[in-house]
Amino acid sequence: MLSAKLGEIRLRQGRILGRLDALGFTLRRQSLVNTLADEIRHSAEIEGEKLDAEQVRSSLARRLGIETAGMVHAGRDVEGIVEMTLDATQKYETPLTEDRLFGWHAALFPTGRSGMTKIVTGAYRTQPMRIVSGPFGKENVHYRAPEAETVPMEMRRFFDWLNGDDGTDPVLKAGIAHFWFIIIHPFDDGNGRIARAITEKLLAASDGSRDRYYSLSTRILTERRKYYALLEKTQYSDGDITEWLVWHIDCLLKALDDSALALDGVRMRADFWDSHRETEMNVRQQRMTQRLLEEFEGKLTTAKWAKMMKCSHDTALRDIQDMIRKGVLEQEKSGGRSASYRLISRQGIVE
Repeated sequence: MLSAKLGEIRLRQGRILGRLDALGFTLRRQSLVNTLADEIRHSAEIEGEKLDAEQVRSSLARRLGIETAGMVHAGRDVEGIVEMTLDATQKYETPLTEDRLFGWHAALFPTGRSGMTKIVTGAYRTQPMRIVSGPFGKENVHYRAPEAETVPMEMRRFFDWLNGDDGTDPVLKAGIAHFWFIIIHPFDDGNGRIARAITEKLLAASDGSRDRYYSLSTRILTERRKYYALLEKTQYSDGDITEWLVWHIDCLLKALDDSALALDGVRMRADFWDSHRETEMNVRQQRMTQRLLEEFEGKLTTAKWAKMMKCSHDTALRDIQDMIRKGVLEQEKSGGRSASYRLISRQGIVE
């Protein structure tokens, strides 16, 4: 079962690499920033932490030497997780050592606190670790990690295996490493984010590329309940982690499918702007066009345009009519109480 799935992963990786090659250098760099930004934000969100998307993108662009308009200042929490993720993926060939791992952990918690709680940073935990839920006195214990005094020894075994070459398929190794690190739970906090960074390191090695073009954490976030349920179930199993590995690989397959759609979107948006490179648009029209190309939900109406662009109904109608004359928008044929509009390009309708 696993070998067949691994073969399918290789097939989809090849297809996506073909899509990347067709994008050209500039769009590839744009796609890299988008993918890494999604990975960073969604890895944090799995743990319930929301990061500012623009801060993440600005930090990534700056560190990768990509000039973009409207770059904003990123907070220390954002800079830390960006630094860790780039170190994991851009230096995937460098062995993971205790010192490097401690650097990742310290970067995640630059203030030495997790929320309001002071924690040990850049060092292994010194206290027992339990994962619990429920009110005080009636806690439900989901997992008991190994005793703190055994963590250094457990981590030495982990490093020896991770940095060695026992012939394990890199994709399979990524799934094993993810689970093994969570089992050890070596830090007071940040174990999930670091486990996913280690996974990204191994997947970059599997691809043989620093260009990340899919985000596993984005897919895991959509299945977060299953993620935690499987981790808990497998932690109490008899050592057979096949179910976890099957799920992990299935998530990767879905992430690759998501990536293929995203890359098609990048290509479509580039083609759209290329076809309208001589079309004059005011600021409102440019902003709305970008929204329609990227993240618009529902039908575009005059009322929605006015609300989103913070202008009057008459101004919105003039903007729309002007874009219809210029061949950017067309009115949809479907009936209804109010007219709705959609983008078109030289190649046809942009759905």
